[in-house]
Amino acid sequence: MGVIFRHPEPPCPGKIRLRPVFLPFAGCPGRCVYCAQHLQTGQSPQRLDEALAGLRQSLARDMAAGRGPYEIGFYGGTFTALPGDFAERFTAVADEFRKCGLVTRVRCSTRPDAADSGRLTALRGLGLDMVEIGVQTFEAGVLAASGRGHGPGEIFSACRAVREAGLSLGVQLLPGLPGHTPEMFARDVELAATLVPETARIYPCLVAAGTRLAAMFAAGEYAPWDEDTAVAAVAGGLPVLWRAGVRVIRIGIAPQDGLSSAILAGPAHPALGNRARARALHALVRDKALGLGPGPKRLLAPSRYAGEFWGHGRELAAGYAGLGLTRESVRFDGVAAFEMWADAESAPHGGGNQAPAGP
Repeated sequence: MGVIFRHPEPPCPGKIRLRPVFLPFAGCPGRCVYCAQHLQTGQSPQRLDEALAGLRQSLARDMAAGRGPYEIGFYGGTFTALPGDFAERFTAVADEFRKCGLVTRVRCSTRPDAADSGRLTALRGLGLDMVEIGVQTFEAGVLAASGRGHGPGEIFSACRAVREAGLSLGVQLLPGLPGHTPEMFARDVELAATLVPETARIYPCLVAAGTRLAAMFAAGEYAPWDEDTAVAAVAGGLPVLWRAGVRVIRIGIAPQDGLSSAILAGPAHPALGNRARARALHALVRDKALGLGPGPKRLLAPSRYAGEFWGHGRELAAGYAGLGLTRESVRFDGVAAFEMWADAESAPHGGGNQAPAGP
């Protein structure tokens, strides 16, 4: 007796080389309680005309050196609320180098209350391809406690405006904000999935020095999620997004110089994403294994999941053992689907000569 099943994660269109252009705080109407863009991006704020000139010069150098191609991503501020015509000028520079073959796609991030349909349409005409909306959460009370300055209605309107402008949509979620619970995050994920964005990023909330959240934390007015809570919540949300066709392209803040020492509390472990993905995979395998009944089992799995299967530091090995799966009974190969069977005498459809599982 056996079962064949696939991982619900949507296929990746290929390796994406993203060249981020950080504009910390630029265009932002205020500062949310958690915001530390200068630490998260590794860059200090600078004048927009200087940033624009620097972008043109660096792209020209990359072109001359034969680097690329890659996507350009404008992050760290509120791109569609940049003063004057700077959003248009940045987009036009990126599109100029697209015509030279250096840039393949242009994306940006913005706030829900800055997704003006007219400006989105204009930017689309200048070469913008995708907008990532900083959703953070759909919970009105949490948005208010976090200093976002808008409610859930603006989020839905913004996502609709992005689509109506002919742009691809991405969403960013921030679990663990003040007053936010894992149950609320589960609802956030369900709502995000109904929007069917192309991509999602999940950034569990961290307490960074110099933020209002740091003062709230010091005063005992805020307690961040611990790592296990964040991992469990994200692991539960991943399949919901995957089954809606959403690619989750980032979990947790990317390491930056000076960021680690500035994090005062919160789930900041560098392997947070790997742990959540591994936990989601374990739940998938567990459900199929339980359907085969108790006792030893064998599993043939796609090689692409070998690095996350057992979990960070093999933390999921005991859980798999309880399902009847051990290091000796799990094998990885270049197959497209998982094959699991309870009869040790049977061979999987993919064959039985694969190397033992590692690590």
